[in-house]
Amino acid sequence: MQGKARKNINKNTDKLQRLVLVTHSAGETAAAGKKLAATLRPGDVVLLNGELGAGKTHFTQGICEGLGIDAYAVSPTFTIVNEYRSGRSVLNHMDVYRLSDFDELIDIGFDDYLSGGGITVIEWADKFEELSQLPERTFKVSIERVDGPEQDKRRITIMCPCDPGCSGADGNKTERE
Repeated sequence: MQGKARKNINKNTDKLQRLVLVTHSAGETAAAGKKLAATLRPGDVVLLNGELGAGKTHFTQGICEGLGIDAYAVSPTFTIVNEYRSGRSVLNHMDVYRLSDFDELIDIGFDDYLSGGGITVIEWADKFEELSQLPERTFKVSIERVDGPEQDKRRITIMCPCDPGCSGADGNKTERE
């Protein structure tokens, strides 16, 4: 195994905080991303999981807004990576859905994104087990549709590294695992 990504892959045994949010619209899902952005710092990785149409890109749009990025984030499904550079940190927005294996991600410069001093958001992160084993400041976000009469209702579960910036403010449930 070569490169920073492969060297840093390990089972992170540190305790994580679990924050569970329920949103009722695409705007609220983006607002949840904006709230998370306040805790993010260069070098952080955000792993996004959820079925097609769950709201992963809306959540990323909120992260962009929270970072002060003046661009409208779009899913990088075909480009694999979109880079946004106008905010308080560079944001590397990746979509690994079309990649066949982790080596392809390494081949497109994943190590450079991890070590480049920006924040990296990865959609469809559960596709590669190696991504779930990244070190320390990795935030794991799962977005699920909630059955019921509200079409846009989502449950967002955020697993945060233990850090005072990731709290259960605003009446949301925070648990330790």
